[in-house]
Amino acid sequence: MTSTPAGNWIGGQWNFGGEVLESLDPSTGQVIDAFHSAGATEGAAAIAAARTAFDTTDWSRNAESRAQALLDLAGSLERNGEDIATMIARENGKLLWEARAEVRMAAESCKVNAARARLQVFGQAVEQAPGVYWHNVPEAVGVAGVISPWNGPVLLSVRSFAAALAAGCTAVVKLPAQTALVTALLSRTVAETTSLPAGVLNIVTEAADEVAPLLVGSPDVDVVSYTGSTRVGRVVAAHAASTVKRLCLELGGKTPLVIFDDVDVDAILPVLVSSCTFMNGQYCGTGARVLVQRKLADTLRSKLSAALEAIRVGPALDPASQLGPLIDKAAVARVDNIVEQASAYGKVLVRGGVPADPELAGGAFFRPALIEVNDVDAPVVQTEVFGPVQTFEVFDGEADAIRRANATEFGLSASVFSRDEYRVRRVGRELRVANVWLNTWGIGTQLMAGDPVKQSGYGSAAGSAAVETYQHLKRYGAAQPRH
Repeated sequence: MTSTPAGNWIGGQWNFGGEVLESLDPSTGQVIDAFHSAGATEGAAAIAAARTAFDTTDWSRNAESRAQALLDLAGSLERNGEDIATMIARENGKLLWEARAEVRMAAESCKVNAARARLQVFGQAVEQAPGVYWHNVPEAVGVAGVISPWNGPVLLSVRSFAAALAAGCTAVVKLPAQTALVTALLSRTVAETTSLPAGVLNIVTEAADEVAPLLVGSPDVDVVSYTGSTRVGRVVAAHAASTVKRLCLELGGKTPLVIFDDVDVDAILPVLVSSCTFMNGQYCGTGARVLVQRKLADTLRSKLSAALEAIRVGPALDPASQLGPLIDKAAVARVDNIVEQASAYGKVLVRGGVPADPELAGGAFFRPALIEVNDVDAPVVQTEVFGPVQTFEVFDGEADAIRRANATEFGLSASVFSRDEYRVRRVGRELRVANVWLNTWGIGTQLMAGDPVKQSGYGSAAGSAAVETYQHLKRYGAAQPRH
């Protein structure tokens, strides 16, 4: 452990207020280091710093400065990338290659938004009638509050605050205690980016529940981006109503993988397995539901079961590991309970659960589980498990596949697999989700938006629409005097 616990970055300075807590390595259960957990005092200071920076500097009006700062931040992320990725693996439990990809995508998000800072400054102009002129200009709405989760602490926070900064907003970013040391490294990277003026970007870690409500309820915060569970998203939306605050919500998911009987099973099998194990199953786009056409069910059931049973579980920093730990042992107990309850109404194909290996006893490990169910209303189908657990469901024909795929409250993502390119698009068109992967799963882009539907939220976290979340159009009118 270091002698000085990690602090919070507020107003261009390190802040060491708040309770001192310890962060644990979920692969071992051992303490990594200590950090300062922000409370209401630190949250209020961060909001005040962001408000002052927005109101008293030219940040919102200087697109070139914003673009340069975002490019500089991208460079800082790349220079510190290996340190940040290693800490993600240690503190979050994500495999190291996944952690490296997260940091790389975060840097890319800064670069993309740097370009948008330059491009999204143009409005429209029209002569409505002789001598009557109108034009509008996009302007930053003010201070942005960004509340991000522990499962993608760098990417999910950077993609939001980079869009906010590109739009001309200042920001307060609140990240959770489970990845406090990752947040400290991210804050250090921000501190090294001297082209970011003091107070424009403030980052705090919170173990309790004081800063997030401040961001949502404060009249000094004009827009909030929240990424997390649907349950908490509903609370955020309800509390934000008191100030009629703009929101961007990316909430839970229950991704169906719709597999028709003309596919090459051996070719898609690794994709199905990865969709379960990626980020240790702690991902809103996890391929949680395997929907397979009846003719192919026996073959896929057997091969997928064998593949999941063969997954090598181990520490996140071990190159041989194919599945790291969950975020903590409380998560293991919760996921194990869901699987145990499902065994009462479903057929357990792969039980998974806590490994018996003595060398893994200190960690928060959970082997993949696969449960066959017929009823789409079953709890394991309707609940976002947030762990390496898949359901196996059989369908008859396109209409049945579409009905089953749409049978949850979530609308975030889906995959469709078939050799018939017209069928994958036809079926994809009927799925009520933001993102449809065609004959693949899990690819992403910073360039194009996909808006969540149903209980998965609303608003865009990617594409040009992400910047528009943090801007409003101001309209100007002029009329030539009549003589």
